[in-house]
Amino acid sequence: MTTPCIICVAITGSVPTKAANPAVPISVSEQIESTQAAFEAGASIAHCHVRNDDETPTSDPTRFAALKEGLEKHCPGMIIQLSTGGRSGAGAARGGMLPLRPDMASLSVGSNNFPTRVYENPPDLIDWLAAEMVTYDVKPEIEAFDLSHILMAAKMHERGQIRDTPYVQFVMGVKNAMPADKDVFDFYLRTVRRLFGPDAPWCAAGIGAQQIVLNEWSIAAGGHARTGLEDNVRLDRNTLAPSNAALVERTVSICEKHERPVATWQQAREILGLRPAT
Repeated sequence: MTTPCIICVAITGSVPTKAANPAVPISVSEQIESTQAAFEAGASIAHCHVRNDDETPTSDPTRFAALKEGLEKHCPGMIIQLSTGGRSGAGAARGGMLPLRPDMASLSVGSNNFPTRVYENPPDLIDWLAAEMVTYDVKPEIEAFDLSHILMAAKMHERGQIRDTPYVQFVMGVKNAMPADKDVFDFYLRTVRRLFGPDAPWCAAGIGAQQIVLNEWSIAAGGHARTGLEDNVRLDRNTLAPSNAALVERTVSICEKHERPVATWQQAREILGLRPAT
């Protein structure tokens, strides 16, 4: 039986602004509305950042709480994944939303270069974020910007810092980090299967024009897919994406092309071993 494909929609991120694409949802109400449309189009995970009113990124737990409450009301059953990424805060502020007990949270387990800065993830912060996720029963999604991050996830799993089989997302196409290279992608996949077993679920995300490339590679190889305006604001070189839902619809069409059913939220929770929706 073909494994259904989980579609994750990264709705906002920390970087895209309305100047780049007016469809980028900034306020909590905009984010809820955009996510609901993406949910109805086929997304079963919402990867969430929050912003200040001036569009700057923040890790404010009160904004995360309002967003989580709205998504639970308007997208019942959808998996809520909150970001602990470093563009939105520093130190322990990056995990200030974890007591909200989202279903999932992103976890970067190593440092790497970003377009204009070093994305710092020091070991003590990684250990603390992982411990908080265990405490609050939050499943981490390992953001693998480099091969070493997959190997670190395996080590943390062995030490009990990651409770269940790590769910790894390959992130490719970030400037100055790992480009979208098919040979590297294939090696990442072999490494995940070697370390975590042939049936371990995994995901991939491509940045900018590489979004559709990584969607194709991942769906064709039996993995799960991430799309959304956080990573890419265009449908093609000349066309802005009109919504997060439009990018989800494009991903659904790739699933149809490769004869992969799109996972319902119930199937996604089962595949990822998540607790039932409340």
